[in-house]
Amino acid sequence: MINVTLKPGRDKTARQHHPWLFSGAISQINGNPLPGEIVKVLDSRNEFVAFGYFNSRSQIQIRLLEWDESQNIDESWWHTKLEQSIARRGQLSEDHQIDSYRLVYGEADLLPGLIVDRYADWIVIQSLTAGIENVKNTIVSSLQNLLHPAGIFERSNVESRSFEGLEQAAGPLYGQIPPDAIKIKENGLSFKIDIKNGQKTGFYLDQRDNRQAISSFANGLDILDCFSYSGGFSVYSLASGAKSVTLIDSSAQCLELAQENLKLNDLEMTRATFIEGDVFKILREFRDNGKRFDMVILDPPKFAPRKSDLKKAMAGYKDINMLALNILKPAGILATFSCSGAVDPQSLQVALFWAATDSRREIQIIKTLSQGLDHPRRVSFPESEYLKGFVCRVI
Repeated sequence: MINVTLKPGRDKTARQHHPWLFSGAISQINGNPLPGEIVKVLDSRNEFVAFGYFNSRSQIQIRLLEWDESQNIDESWWHTKLEQSIARRGQLSEDHQIDSYRLVYGEADLLPGLIVDRYADWIVIQSLTAGIENVKNTIVSSLQNLLHPAGIFERSNVESRSFEGLEQAAGPLYGQIPPDAIKIKENGLSFKIDIKNGQKTGFYLDQRDNRQAISSFANGLDILDCFSYSGGFSVYSLASGAKSVTLIDSSAQCLELAQENLKLNDLEMTRATFIEGDVFKILREFRDNGKRFDMVILDPPKFAPRKSDLKKAMAGYKDINMLALNILKPAGILATFSCSGAVDPQSLQVALFWAATDSRREIQIIKTLSQGLDHPRRVSFPESEYLKGFVCRVI
């Protein structure tokens, strides 16, 4: 096994179990490891730090896997780590109202670069790094033995693979080819999803708890659901007694799927309006035309994929929240989110402050939201926290 030696003082975060090492931390490599090859990481005194996989093409040159020198990173090791991660979802697997959730959340589950989602009888995986790509067959075999799914489908068609020197990939890896639409169950509600072509791996599993939390405010309200995708928030809201929902999304295909999901749950279509278009533009039109709502839900895509995008993103979050506040009725509710890793909860709250100031509205935060328990936040890896949200009331 090739040894990688760190510069003096650069082993601290690694010993604290942060899983990333960048090129600037590396002093010496006694060989030419292939992309994704397992290496032994040593400190400047040649003492063992951890095992990880190496990729010179990535900004994150080593992703750490194991801090016990007696362990072998072999097929048995990968199988055990997968088994442990799945077992940690025991609470969800025993809930008969839910059949879809995340089984492996990358670094947060000690498996850097790997995402595994369960959708009823189907498994979807994302291989995001060269290290995972090298053991993909082992992972598929283990998932097959542990879960016995109808099929395993790959959704590694993400841009981030290019940073690892990998091409995008998608397709069946085991078992049956999934149908175009799969029916899943979440908190007693039903949704049709497309795991072959849908956003992320087919559905926003990380918002499950937040959909339920926000729906607790929905009874009797006229609700605007922005960036609605397949209508998750709207389905929950109507099922909880919302007077009406208006869904806005830039994709006609997503809005069609949202309509199907409302019908699937026997919800009154007369209480739903579907608008295709740019959310910013439509909110301005609502503002100028005096259109008002009791609740506005904002779940936009990433405004800050990288830290360098933070300044621009903060302006975007301020503007979208200001527009939402402008069309809220007195005592209205704003449910707002950011899924940008570079935007922490404090920064989102600052954007809300700017939005409230510019819209001349006074607001209270009445509930703080985050990702679900199947998307755990590892304390030694703060980057695992990416989804944050607030429920606010205008006063």
